[in-house]
Amino acid sequence: MKTAFVTTATALIAVLAATSCQSDTKNLEKKIDDLGKKIDALSRNGAGAQQRQQRPGPDPSKVYAVPVDGDPADGPADAKVTLIKAYDYACPFCERVRGTMEELRKKYGNDLRIVYKQFVVHPQVATAGALAFCAAAKQGKAVQMDNLLWDKGFKAHNFDKDEGSTKCWDSPDGCPVVLADAKELNLDETKFKADMKDCQHLMQTDMHELTAVGVGSTPSFFINGRFMVGAMPPENFSALIDEELKKANDRIAQGTPQAQYYQQWVLDKGQKTLEAPKQ
Repeated sequence: MKTAFVTTATALIAVLAATSCQSDTKNLEKKIDDLGKKIDALSRNGAGAQQRQQRPGPDPSKVYAVPVDGDPADGPADAKVTLIKAYDYACPFCERVRGTMEELRKKYGNDLRIVYKQFVVHPQVATAGALAFCAAAKQGKAVQMDNLLWDKGFKAHNFDKDEGSTKCWDSPDGCPVVLADAKELNLDETKFKADMKDCQHLMQTDMHELTAVGVGSTPSFFINGRFMVGAMPPENFSALIDEELKKANDRIAQGTPQAQYYQQWVLDKGQKTLEAPKQ
């Protein structure tokens, strides 16, 4: 029995590791250590003990009320489906899913809005990018900055680093890597630097809101409040988007104002926090 549990748990970790970046600073090593403890507990106490020790996460069958105010978005505010992407500019699985996001926007047009929320799991190398994206959005260049951060930053392993007490966004010289991107986009440099500092609050808010509903890795997604995790293929996203789009069309036909759809059916009715696991 113990061997079967080892095989199953190892397979689950492999799937998670293959599709997402973990927010736990000790990452996979800690998870493997925890896994060993869980297996020992299983041997002594049965499956119920193992289930009680698992870290809870969002339930894909439920709707979570994830706010989007202030977050940059690609797509109209009154889109019938809102896809929230929680990501990190140093996460390879987040980069891998970029093409899927572009494909979905083209496929669904104005029915789909993609909202960008920062969930920084690599703070030493991804924080400056998160702040730069937010600052560029304030000058109408969110998508362009996003492309530069991936194509010229991530792919070249060229990051502005946060080395503890030395934070480039708080220094007079700023962050040279993202400042070069800002110049390429013809952004107002003085405003860009000031906005990077101001964007720290939005980044912290994003992290708090996502953690409250159980997000623990990137990329994570909420499609009209319903959870999906990992760099999944386009058809996985389309299946859930189609399901939510049908609901939206039905409810709008019955009288819900389209511009109020996300507010009324996701924010007002969805869960604000992750439910505690049942004992």
